[in-house]
Amino acid sequence: MPRLLIAEDDADLGRAMKRSLELDGYVADHFVRGDDVLAALSTSHYDVLLLDIGLPHMTGLEILSHLRSAGDATPVIVITALDRTRHRVAGLDAGADDYLVKPVELEELAARVRAQLRRRERRQDDIMSLDDVTIDFTGHVVSVGDEPVSLTSKEFRVLSLLMRRRRRFVSKADLEGELYDQDQWVESNTVEVAISALRRKLGRNFIRTARGLGYMVGGREG
Repeated sequence: MPRLLIAEDDADLGRAMKRSLELDGYVADHFVRGDDVLAALSTSHYDVLLLDIGLPHMTGLEILSHLRSAGDATPVIVITALDRTRHRVAGLDAGADDYLVKPVELEELAARVRAQLRRRERRQDDIMSLDDVTIDFTGHVVSVGDEPVSLTSKEFRVLSLLMRRRRRFVSKADLEGELYDQDQWVESNTVEVAISALRRKLGRNFIRTARGLGYMVGGREG
């Protein structure tokens, strides 16, 4: 069940938002002070944040800037009575994913939350981690731990297929099919060269080989 954080210093509006979203099936926590929001974020995970800009003790934009500078990519919907273009630009530039102007229509609020949850799920599908190796399929980025790794196009395509079929053996023929169109000449050792390079860059034991079966990531030899 998705968990939401509502940061709204108008107590009546905050309670109405919380009640409406809980009726939609979410778990929602409501805070009225910016410093309390930051404290909650340090101890709890939330799927979407609803941040009013004009919070006491720490503004919504200050909270947002703190999160983004720390690498926190949690979806944020900024909610404010400030409706001029420069205010919207400031919120988006600070890292907001969406912007909602008061007075808040609760049905629209729920729709905005659903949209952010859908986008978050799509982003998660685009990124996969196994052991300490992470691959971003859309961004074509691979890292080991926190260190980016440079791969050739063929190495990336081989790794992509292995990761998508993790814990299953992938045949050499399937990997060749990933690398070549049907009318292209297949070089006999291309897969082996790519696998050797991936082991050198990602760790010798990251890719297993089984004669007659092919290659696999994510399996452990017993």
